[in-house]
Amino acid sequence: MALRRALHFVFKVGDRAKTATFYRDVLGMKILRHEEFEEGCKATCNGPYEGKWSKTMVGFGPEDDHFVAELTYNYGVGEYQLGNDFLGLTLQSSQAVRNAKRLGWPLTEVGEALYLTQAPGGYPFYLVDKEQPSSDPVQKVCLGVSDLQTSTHYWTKLLGMKVLENNEEKKTVLIGFSDSQCKLELHDNSGAVDHGTAFGRIAFSCPREQLPGLEALMKKENQKILTPLVSLDTPGKATVEVVILADPDGHEICFVGDEAFSQLSMVDPKGNELLDKAMAEDKSDEWFAKHNKQKAAA
Repeated sequence: MALRRALHFVFKVGDRAKTATFYRDVLGMKILRHEEFEEGCKATCNGPYEGKWSKTMVGFGPEDDHFVAELTYNYGVGEYQLGNDFLGLTLQSSQAVRNAKRLGWPLTEVGEALYLTQAPGGYPFYLVDKEQPSSDPVQKVCLGVSDLQTSTHYWTKLLGMKVLENNEEKKTVLIGFSDSQCKLELHDNSGAVDHGTAFGRIAFSCPREQLPGLEALMKKENQKILTPLVSLDTPGKATVEVVILADPDGHEICFVGDEAFSQLSMVDPKGNELLDKAMAEDKSDEWFAKHNKQKAAA
C-alpha cells in the first residue's frame, strides 16, 4: 500500500486567533491554504454543524510531501470538550522549543530533549528539541484505543499499514504506510475511548480507483462507513472524492482520491492573507460580548 499516504489531522478550534499564533509563531508552520464555507459540509468535515465555517491548512511545507494540520472553525462555537482519543502529535524542531520559550508559551519537559505543550483547546503536542530535519518534521500522531490487538488488526489487515514498532511495556504499536512519512501510534487506553465533542479525523490519500474497493471491503467486513463514496466541492477548486470510515473505537478516517486532492491541496500564496482577512472580518466575539452572551460550547 505504498501508494497510500498520511495527509493531515483535523482539529476543531474555538479561538482562531490564538490557534493561528500557536501554529505560526510557536511551531513555525506556514498557512498553506484557507477556505471559507457558508454552509456545512456533506462529509461533516466541520462536525455536525450546518452553519458558516472555515478550513485552514497549516504545515511545514506543501501537502504533497508533508503531514499537516487542518484547522476547522465553526462560527459561533467557542469551545469543544476534549476526550481521550487524540493523545498527541510529535514533531522535531528545536526552533519551535525556542519560540515557545521566547513567547512564554507553556512547556513541560517530559523526557530527554522532549517537551509537552498544548495548542489552544488543550490538544497535546510533543516537541523534540533537535534541529528541524529538511524532510517533514512531523513524526507521528498518537491515538488512544480500547483494544490494541483489535485496532492493530484493523489498521494493518484492512487498511494496509505495516507494524514498524511494538512496545509492550508502553502498550503502543507504531504503524505506517512507509518509513518516510508521518506514522500513526496506537496507545492502549486500558478502557473505553471517549471522543468528546472535539473529536478529530485523520486523512489519507490513495489512488482514486482504490476508493470503491476500500468501501466494498469495509462492507464485507461489517466495519463502519460514516460517509459512503461522495464528491466534495471547494469553491473555485478541484472536486475530490472521499470515503469516511470509523475504526473499532470510532476514530474517523478519511480516504481521498489522490489525483484530485493533489490539485485541491496546492499551496495558495494568499493563504496567510486570506486567514488574516477572515479573522479581521469575524466580529462574532464582539457580538457575543456586546449581547452579554457566551459562544456555544459544542
